[in-house]
Amino acid sequence: MHKRLFPCGQSRREFVWQMGGGFAGLALGSLLEDDGFFGNRLQAAETRSLEPREGHFPVKAKNVIFLMMNGAPSQVDTFDHKPDLRKYAGMPLPADKKYINSGNRKVGFLTPEFRPFKPGGESGLMISDFFPRVRKHADKMAIINSCHADSHAHGSALVAMNTGSTFIGRPSLGSWTVYGLGTPNQSLPGYVVMMDKRGGPISGEPNYSSGFMPSTFQGTLFRPTGNPILDLHGPKHIDRKAQRRQLDLLARFNEAHLKARPGGSELASRIQSYELAYRMQAETPEAVDLSKETQATLDMYGVNQQPTDEFGRNCLIARRLVERGVRFIQLYSGGGHLADTWDAHVSIEKNHGQHAAEIDQPIDALLTDLEQRGLLESTLIVWGGEFGRMPFSEGMNAPGRNHNPYGFSMWMAGAGIKGGTRYGATDDFGFEAVEGRAHVHDIHATILALMGLDHERLTYFHQGREESLTDVHGRVINDIIV
Repeated sequence: MHKRLFPCGQSRREFVWQMGGGFAGLALGSLLEDDGFFGNRLQAAETRSLEPREGHFPVKAKNVIFLMMNGAPSQVDTFDHKPDLRKYAGMPLPADKKYINSGNRKVGFLTPEFRPFKPGGESGLMISDFFPRVRKHADKMAIINSCHADSHAHGSALVAMNTGSTFIGRPSLGSWTVYGLGTPNQSLPGYVVMMDKRGGPISGEPNYSSGFMPSTFQGTLFRPTGNPILDLHGPKHIDRKAQRRQLDLLARFNEAHLKARPGGSELASRIQSYELAYRMQAETPEAVDLSKETQATLDMYGVNQQPTDEFGRNCLIARRLVERGVRFIQLYSGGGHLADTWDAHVSIEKNHGQHAAEIDQPIDALLTDLEQRGLLESTLIVWGGEFGRMPFSEGMNAPGRNHNPYGFSMWMAGAGIKGGTRYGATDDFGFEAVEGRAHVHDIHATILALMGLDHERLTYFHQGREESLTDVHGRVINDIIV
């Protein structure tokens, strides 16, 4: 029988069924509203400030420094020793190893590491000669050799490493951390991001955005050279007292506007942002003033030396921010253009040699300095990129490697980490994670756990759903935690 359709394209039966569902939804919404279901969640989310808060359970870690290697370092040339690659050199990857050839690059043959691996510390963790200084800290490190991700593309993979999803618009790891714990210093941002002077990541602001959370929790960009924050200081003809009076008047207007319109999360965030900016004018310049450091400290970080000056400065500023209570700090190595990143399609030796030389000494200094000052016990250091690289070359006799999300390495050190530990494994070729597989969600769940946050309980009510960083898919890698 021919069905008569309404103008909306639905049959009468479909229309009546959906209409009934809609009325039921209205009734359910009314009951939930009467029970305070929506109000409790919205109010909790919108009024949450940057005041420090206790986590779900006590831990040692109070701060995070995330060292992000933009462009994706090669695991088999840095922290995943695969001696069998020498035995299989010149042979193709076995046919049963399935992969997507991102960018339709030429596929060469299995290629061994470009620099030798050597044992570090008493634990004997094998670390490449690209990082001879970092290798001295092997006994502080937990290397995760079994990471895997969901994307072959730099932009989406980097967003996923920062936010847990390949789709933009979600809060970043730093935002979730500050949302959960607040920050001890109310005169500095709780979440600071320092880019490479060669540019930011190709996916840009979504990597440090607060997504659907209030902007209070988004990352604050510090520039690597010059004034760390543009327009930090107001006009010279307006002194601090006058500025304070202006802000107080603006706050009264905004508060009155907010009371008449409850639920305005962005206005509440803007009010907090104005106050934070005012306080930052006094404290931020001092926090990044390296002239107060001794020459020995500057030399240790490689400041005013090449090629370590920029990353050394950023690492030293990170240590100063940790001292002052900034909760989450992210440093980028690698610029905005792929040629300026760790994206070594052409030459691992040239590319990784350049970037490793820029960061090896500063990271060594950061770990040493934090330990000497008693700060490593409360600071979690995370190192990694958005994915890894293939164990084979690109084309005949080509010394570069293509993208590899199937198996790559990251490491953590500091607060709560079981040093001298190697977790998980890739196959004999370093192609894919086969033992103790650790997805990006697992990395995030572990970082949150080390900060005292349960990734399943750290939620934000958004559009009728309790959202979380891992979408409750992750698991904590307890084997690397003390």
